[in-house]
Amino acid sequence: MSNTLKQRKVILDLAVTLDGFIEGKNGEIDWCIMDPEMDFIQFLNGIDTIFYGRKSYDLWGQYAPGTGDSESDKEMWNIVHSKEKYVFSRTQQATDNGVKFINENILEEVNKLKSQPGKDIWLYGGASLITTFIQLGLVDEYRLSVHPVILGEGKPLFIDIKKRVNLNLVDTRTFRSGVVQLIYHCGS
Repeated sequence: MSNTLKQRKVILDLAVTLDGFIEGKNGEIDWCIMDPEMDFIQFLNGIDTIFYGRKSYDLWGQYAPGTGDSESDKEMWNIVHSKEKYVFSRTQQATDNGVKFINENILEEVNKLKSQPGKDIWLYGGASLITTFIQLGLVDEYRLSVHPVILGEGKPLFIDIKKRVNLNLVDTRTFRSGVVQLIYHCGS
């Protein structure tokens, strides 16, 4: 019987437009389809930690659905807020509301967290943090949900990538909404 623990994965799970944007030019995400068929709750149940950049955390890390939001949206946000949260920031240094801030030694800190027991880790973003994680080789799985829309301009998913990253396609899922989910693992 083996006592070997499975190392936790860092999973980049994002919605992206067909032309490669994660937000419109004014930060809009109204094009993002939350299709129940995609079973986002199942994904959330497979993680116990979320990594945010500071700007993304400020926007979404403490988001509270309004009274007009659906019960499924409220359930989703309750699950999101039950996760352990780490915010990567060059400026903010305190620990706040149970959120831990990482200001330096990203590679060492993330590898330490990956080696601890637990479920997988969701790399939520933003774009700058995603770039840093890719360049440090810290993303284990890419789950990109390509939405059937072309924005023409906005915030691109990948910016300032300095070297090639080879990926292996491990799964695709197509939904009635027109969203296609592509799941890749890092290749050689």
